[in-house]
Amino acid sequence: MSSFFSYLITGVSLGSIYALIALGYTMVYGIAKMLNFAHGDIIMIGGYMTFVVGQSLGLPVWATILFGIAVCTLLGVTIEKIAYKPLRSATSLAVLITAIGVSYFLQNAALLGFGSAARTTTSVVPKFSIPLGDIRVSGETVVTIAVSVLIMVGLTLFVNYTKSGKAMRAVSEDRGAAQLMGINVNATISLTFAIGSALAGVAAVLLCSTYTQLSPYTGAMPGIKAFTAAVFGGIGSIPGAMIGGIVLGVIENLSKAYISTQLSDAIVFAVLIVVLLVKPTGIMGKKISEKV
Repeated sequence: MSSFFSYLITGVSLGSIYALIALGYTMVYGIAKMLNFAHGDIIMIGGYMTFVVGQSLGLPVWATILFGIAVCTLLGVTIEKIAYKPLRSATSLAVLITAIGVSYFLQNAALLGFGSAARTTTSVVPKFSIPLGDIRVSGETVVTIAVSVLIMVGLTLFVNYTKSGKAMRAVSEDRGAAQLMGINVNATISLTFAIGSALAGVAAVLLCSTYTQLSPYTGAMPGIKAFTAAVFGGIGSIPGAMIGGIVLGVIENLSKAYISTQLSDAIVFAVLIVVLLVKPTGIMGKKISEKV
């Protein structure tokens, strides 16, 4: 039984990282109605900035973390301005192809800049553990879960109770009407990308602290799984992204422990298919009816 709870807690920790990444997806989709498939690669860039550049500059831990988050935020806003803003009125397919192109561009830029060899990263979390029955929960696990929950609560409060958050909800509801009401749509979408990319920076720190291997492809699979988590929970829903990420992480970890490490990814996507067959909008997604 103790091993089961150990796998469960590890799954929640992994799911919390997926949830953080999924929050970035769901923020951008909820406001801008586009899927930023380069999000996972922004995480990879954040990892390199935090652990490789930060260490080579000899910065203290807190400064390297802030440096990585700042670079991710700036990169996200720049990508939005250069690649996505000109496509405001383009078809969804054009935006999707552009996002995939940006993803490959970031991967190849990292290959040129840092090489293909995997780097070993060090955890920025102080070494400690908490006893929980017969098992001990690592500091990385505790910090990852706590940070994810705090960010989800903070984002929910921000979107619901601040002026900028209400502007985001208005742009999400009807971009044209929001513009007529005096809301700066472009600035609101840029702010959304900035927040989503900052979350990618936080996810990079937690991901590379828990799984200490960094390469130009580090963000690819977590990005896909986080997108799956966002769809699973109901894309566009902040609590849904959190729930989807944690459920996905638990399923993946328990599948590795009790079924097969090779089949764990297939099981995750199979569960997603079943959920979408039963509830196409995801766990917390809402069906939106359009008036004609």
